[in-house]
Amino acid sequence: MEILIGACVLITLIIVFGIGLGVGMSCAGKFRCGSSGCISMLLQCDGHSDCEHGEDELSCVRLSGKSSVLQVLTNGVWRTVCADNWDSDLSLSACKQLGYSRFIEAKALPLSSIEQDLQSNLVSISLNHTSSQQAIKIHNVTNFSKSQCSLGKVTTLKCIACGSRPRFNARIVGGNLSVEGQFPWQVSLHLQNVHMCGGSIISSRWILTAAHCVYEYAYPVLWTVYVGLIEQPVSTVQSLAVEKIIFHRRYRPKGLDHDIALMKLLQPLIFNGFVEPICLPNFGEEFADGKMCWISGWGAIFDGGEGSDSMLSARVPLISNKACSHPEVYQGYISPGMICAGYLEGGTDSCQGDSGGPLACEDSSVWKLVGATSWGQGCAEKNKPGVYTRITQSLTWIRLQMEREEMQHPSTISSDY
Repeated sequence: MEILIGACVLITLIIVFGIGLGVGMSCAGKFRCGSSGCISMLLQCDGHSDCEHGEDELSCVRLSGKSSVLQVLTNGVWRTVCADNWDSDLSLSACKQLGYSRFIEAKALPLSSIEQDLQSNLVSISLNHTSSQQAIKIHNVTNFSKSQCSLGKVTTLKCIACGSRPRFNARIVGGNLSVEGQFPWQVSLHLQNVHMCGGSIISSRWILTAAHCVYEYAYPVLWTVYVGLIEQPVSTVQSLAVEKIIFHRRYRPKGLDHDIALMKLLQPLIFNGFVEPICLPNFGEEFADGKMCWISGWGAIFDGGEGSDSMLSARVPLISNKACSHPEVYQGYISPGMICAGYLEGGTDSCQGDSGGPLACEDSSVWKLVGATSWGQGCAEKNKPGVYTRITQSLTWIRLQMEREEMQHPSTISSDY
């Protein structure tokens, strides 16, 4: 009896301790400092590094809405930046906080012309002294304004020329074979000289792909990135070595969520019309159900088949998560971090070898990366459309990795223009 009572007490203590530990590690309602604990949300982006590695002073800037409205995080609230006193030094600083090495242009838009949810919680930037040589973090130099910006305008920012196809002539396309310049952001990722996955160029140094492509092979020396190609095997196209591979820390091979990874190139790409970056969407952007987008890659033409030597492409409609979660489709498997595209009747889909490649949508003549090819059941089967990592849900993670690298290893050479 004494042994039984002791065992019960011990089990109870283990359960209580485990629950307490679980609550402590969950950081519910707090900001997680990597593996070093939690801090109050109000300490995030307050100008002081409260985390051991300064994570709380990253991801303090974002671009929102269709117009790329600049916002900063202060006192736990995202605030829209007024155009008052805005200059090129501040633009460069903001773009560096977004993970780019330079900026293209900044504009002042009337407050009334942007989305309504961006028109409140306004903030202005005030600098007493600065120079282009100083590292400015714009969320540290804000002054709260009233209900209106003094000029009645807000700041929009463009850090990279992206989403264009300057060498593509749509009139020459027939069937599903791709031509040069049609998808200039598409790359082929070779693992030890064999095409393994696709990916998308999002800047001169960064390739976005799927975590499941690199999870067990996250060694840069194993990989080569080929750009500007249409036919496999590669011959004279540009190839680049990989400096670093980062996959989402919450991705697990038996899971389906957080299927996203970044490759940092050893040298920057040269953009030439056949090689171009695709734009990342902004926070809050939505892409309508039924919108026609494009998938592309060198994947198999049927489930379990050989990969294609030629880059194939297809137009597919976006499918709502509600429809994709229907009991006859993927009941219970579709999370907010996923987006479906394809035809419920089957016939057109991505397949093995297309993983990590782009789901690209054109929006006002600008191409944006809406998804990264993730998973599906079979290829082109009825009620089994392709499932893609939803980029808008991964923006914070993407920007965090890019900003961290830009701040730790500033680029001295860049082709972001």
